[in-house]
Amino acid sequence: MSVVSAIIGTAERVPLPDVVIRAAIQRLCSRTATRLSALDAADDAAFAGRMMLRPIAEDADAGHDEMPASFLAKVLGPNRKYSSCFYKTGATTLREAEEEALRQTVEHAALADGQTILELGCGGGSLSLWMARQFPHAKVTAVSSTQAQRAYVEEEARLRGLLNLCVVTADMNVFAPDGQFDRIVSVETFEHVMNWRKLMTRLRAWLAPEGRFFMHIVAHRSGSHLFDRANREDWIAQHVFTGGLMPSHHLVRQFGDIFTIEKEWCWSGTHYQRTASDWLANFDAHRGSIETALRNIHGEETGLWLRRWRWLFLATSGLFGHADGTEWGVSHYRMKAAG
Repeated sequence: MSVVSAIIGTAERVPLPDVVIRAAIQRLCSRTATRLSALDAADDAAFAGRMMLRPIAEDADAGHDEMPASFLAKVLGPNRKYSSCFYKTGATTLREAEEEALRQTVEHAALADGQTILELGCGGGSLSLWMARQFPHAKVTAVSSTQAQRAYVEEEARLRGLLNLCVVTADMNVFAPDGQFDRIVSVETFEHVMNWRKLMTRLRAWLAPEGRFFMHIVAHRSGSHLFDRANREDWIAQHVFTGGLMPSHHLVRQFGDIFTIEKEWCWSGTHYQRTASDWLANFDAHRGSIETALRNIHGEETGLWLRRWRWLFLATSGLFGHADGTEWGVSHYRMKAAG
């Protein structure tokens, strides 16, 4: 058993100081970064080929999708954005970082009032609600993965008087919307999609002739990899991100016959590092009420899941902060159908 595996096994049973956990995360990140640095476009092509053998979506992150709204309300910012935020200055608050990330998403996707917009994987509805409010004459359709998500977003839309937002619950393997859309947007959803070619082919058919597809993903600078549940040292794959993948920044270019990149942007990983650190601070500040919310789900295993959630935030912060945010970060792409 390796040192990292031993630390993970111990942390599953008893609390460990953050300094020990951060050291284990740093070691894992260094090892993974070294392995990925040797990969190139040929490896991405092979990775994309293997993806074609998989279904569109598996059970990635299913447990987190079912987390109660009371839990997320204590951890996330006021917009309930469960994805990377953007920090303009050292003094930027989580609320400001959420709003800046949402503003940039709208700008990069070239959204405008009057459009028909489809959001894939809306989560807690931060972007869908933002779009519906910013563009009152747009028609926004949001796809959620659970009934709980749908109910929350629908209630928020009702309270805000947003009549232009429709929320549907669907399995992406069989989802088939009516009509076409001026914009399709996806924020940290394609990391849960195993067969990009199959879904992208469908997206192109769902776009209006002059439509655009916007994708926000977390990515490594050079190499794509799966989160392997069989790897006992990959704690995130076992408990956090089952059935998911970490694409490279360039993986999307393997699908240039479907979509052409019109423009792209990169966010330093330090933005996600700070996002996760702010979530951790909120988690620690509201530990009592969070423990109550988790006990309703996990019962006698509540203590274990409290530790796992802290691990998640520490791991996210450590991963994206590794090498000053230069290894892993956030990639934005605005794409049009390939000619």
